[in-house]
Amino acid sequence: MPLIADPLAPGHRVIVEPSPRRVRVAFAGETVADSTDMLLLHETGHLPVYYFPRTDVRTDLLAPSEHRTHCPYKGDASYWTVRVGDKSAENAAWSYETPIEQVAAIKGHVAFYWDPMDHWYEEDEEVFVHARDPYSRVDVVNSSRPVRVVLGGETVAETTQARFLFETGLPTRYYIPPDDVRMDLLTPSDSHTQCPYKGTASYYSARIGGRSYDDIVWTYPEPIPECPRIKGYLCFYNERVDDILVDGQPVPKMRTKWSED
Repeated sequence: MPLIADPLAPGHRVIVEPSPRRVRVAFAGETVADSTDMLLLHETGHLPVYYFPRTDVRTDLLAPSEHRTHCPYKGDASYWTVRVGDKSAENAAWSYETPIEQVAAIKGHVAFYWDPMDHWYEEDEEVFVHARDPYSRVDVVNSSRPVRVVLGGETVAETTQARFLFETGLPTRYYIPPDDVRMDLLTPSDSHTQCPYKGTASYYSARIGGRSYDDIVWTYPEPIPECPRIKGYLCFYNERVDDILVDGQPVPKMRTKWSED
């Protein structure tokens, strides 16, 4: 497991480790890469990235690009455009042909940007958004502690049957059964997001006192098999509601990418 820490940025780490999972990438109806000999790269401030051995990549579908980038922690990257028929994804694949010594393990490997590809699979299950991090954990536990959500000066949810979701690096989320939510204040929206650890979320907006709160609450109607206990429960952004109170005490608001300015 190679490890590098920059003396000028002592908190920065790059870790490369083998992954036991079979990983596949599909684009325009073709499997572009398929391997059971994967590497997973973790880097401070970045999502985990899969690196495929070049022998497990359809290099006939890759066209060399003139694009180049430099990373002080990995070296100089070369890029390829993925082309299948008349469909292409520009500069969607890259490789460190001569990586720096500390991450020499990724030499001869190819990585792909997640979003330009059509589908990603770990074993036979489709994965969304980014590679699953084996060091991230999601725990869902029942709690009888009273939870109350206040929005626009109104109590919009109150329960002693919440399910608390603890996810590595994120604030605690409070999933509340629909019977304990003021559903008359909520309207389904057309928004959907995906999470590699939970599945596809649907959203509701709220209208209170003449003000609209867009996509303020979400639910997983059909969560992935690893996270079944949140099915059908609703969760409010504690960054955006007035307050969430647990045991009568306001939950501190963490600043996240979902916080409003």
